[in-house]
Amino acid sequence: MKIAFFTETFLPKVDGIVTRLTKTVQNLVSLGDEVLIFCPEGAPQEYMGARVVGVPAMPLPLYPELKLALPRPAVAEALDQFQPDLVHVVNPAVLGLGGIWLAKTKGFPLVASYHTHLPKYLEHYGMGMLEPLLWELLKAAHNQARLNLCTSTAMVQELSEKGIHHTDLWQRGVDTELFRPELRRSATRERLLGGHSETGKLLLYIGRLSAEKQIERIRPVLEAMPDARLALVGDGPHRQQLERVFAGTPTTFVGYLAGEELASAYASGDAFVFPSSTETLGLVLLEAMAAGCPVVGANRGGIPDIVTDGVNGCLYDPDGADGGAGSLTAAVARLLGNPAERAALRQAARSEAERWGWGAATQQLRGFYTDLLGQPHLQLAA
Repeated sequence: MKIAFFTETFLPKVDGIVTRLTKTVQNLVSLGDEVLIFCPEGAPQEYMGARVVGVPAMPLPLYPELKLALPRPAVAEALDQFQPDLVHVVNPAVLGLGGIWLAKTKGFPLVASYHTHLPKYLEHYGMGMLEPLLWELLKAAHNQARLNLCTSTAMVQELSEKGIHHTDLWQRGVDTELFRPELRRSATRERLLGGHSETGKLLLYIGRLSAEKQIERIRPVLEAMPDARLALVGDGPHRQQLERVFAGTPTTFVGYLAGEELASAYASGDAFVFPSSTETLGLVLLEAMAAGCPVVGANRGGIPDIVTDGVNGCLYDPDGADGGAGSLTAAVARLLGNPAERAALRQAARSEAERWGWGAATQQLRGFYTDLLGQPHLQLAA
């Protein structure tokens, strides 16, 4: 099978979308498929046997980590030369819209996938009034596809309710060989604790430091738990604001980690605290669970697909009168309060993660592709 991906985000950027895409490409190539990737410039020209075509791009003003790449004739030429069996557009925005147009113009079957809950992000950037317009734009783009994949049951339901057709669930995946409990290390804990002793509880956040992640909600947790320290692993456009928010608290800004260093950070935490209520899945939660770190997440979006409250982690209500701070604090206290229960949560979290390998997720995706290629052309919504 020959698959052309159009993605708005790829290496060297680090996030859940890039992780899913790189693991998917790796598995597709290992199964004998040919893969071509169109993405913003800056990526390597080849990844795991797949050819990568970088497209000149400019940073998004409100979110400079994201780059807007405008399609150009070289993209159409490369696609013509490759002659894919299908085109898969990941999170269509600008480059993705070009991919949609090319697929329709040239008659290639089109798959789209939804990974970032952009309409819910708008309120965190002072543009909530644009949410209905953005949904209309997303509907117009996604309804060109013969299949729209979502990464959680909540997103399948929400996109269907918003008028996006042909939705289905693309199952989650996690690298359980890299992320494992055995990588818990004293040296890593000391680094995450900012050089302080290991006597306190280590709260961990890993991910983008951006407004929509609602990381500020962790500050009241620290204020309620004098023996807790927080490590924020990652970087992003909201870092300076967060440094002001957490000034005077026992918080360590660690920056980006990767590979076994990152896996050791997950395994070395006492609780993984993830306040975001805008997640389509929350891959970092699954990575934490694979590493045996008990998790606290919002009872919203795709997170309840992963976390079962009191079984393999804890959920909090993000919509309380205090912005969810009280519920989040109570959930973290519940998780940390009983060592025996926390040990049981660690074990159950690891067991849940072991159910979701990237190989199985890719096999499911290939099944979607082959089913699509066996179907007659469908009449699409206008």
